[in-house]
Amino acid sequence: MSRFILPPEDVLRAREKLVLDHFHDEVRQDWDATLSTFPHPHYELIAQMTVHDGDAEVREYYQDTRVAFPDQDHEIIAFRHTSDAVIVEFWLLGTHLGPLGKIPPTGSRHRTRMTAYFLFDADENLVVERIYFDQLTILKQLVAGLDKKNPADLLTLARVVTGALAMAGAEPDPRLTDTVAPDLDI
Repeated sequence: MSRFILPPEDVLRAREKLVLDHFHDEVRQDWDATLSTFPHPHYELIAQMTVHDGDAEVREYYQDTRVAFPDQDHEIIAFRHTSDAVIVEFWLLGTHLGPLGKIPPTGSRHRTRMTAYFLFDADENLVVERIYFDQLTILKQLVAGLDKKNPADLLTLARVVTGALAMAGAEPDPRLTDTVAPDLDI
């Protein structure tokens, strides 16, 4: 399909419904329903340059993020359609009550603006959710609620910084770095 031609309205509506169901099922933490929106679950987190591919990896990703933010929710800002994707702008919200990787819980809430690209193949199967966000925006909000005069909160702050630095050294997933420029002459 040409990148200049949108699919028919019924296809766009079906994609949008699937994406809305996906968001809704994530908030309800109904992982079976969420994963059923993909023939093969695949998430790409661009800020972290990580990929979660397949049922087991995506379930682990869900588990880890819900331990960190058990009340995670979304506020949708806008939907956009392209020839092969639904692009969703949204606020991601949550209270940091458990470890986020090597970052200890701070008890702080965050509200972070994000964009997710839900890409569809030629058979209208969802093949990837690619998420763009700024990690520093989240981290700033997680430490903002700490009382810098309280020794316990200062210790938590030191652990957050140590954890964030430890996580920063991971190698990016080559599936996200080994890219090929599109043929724009088509």
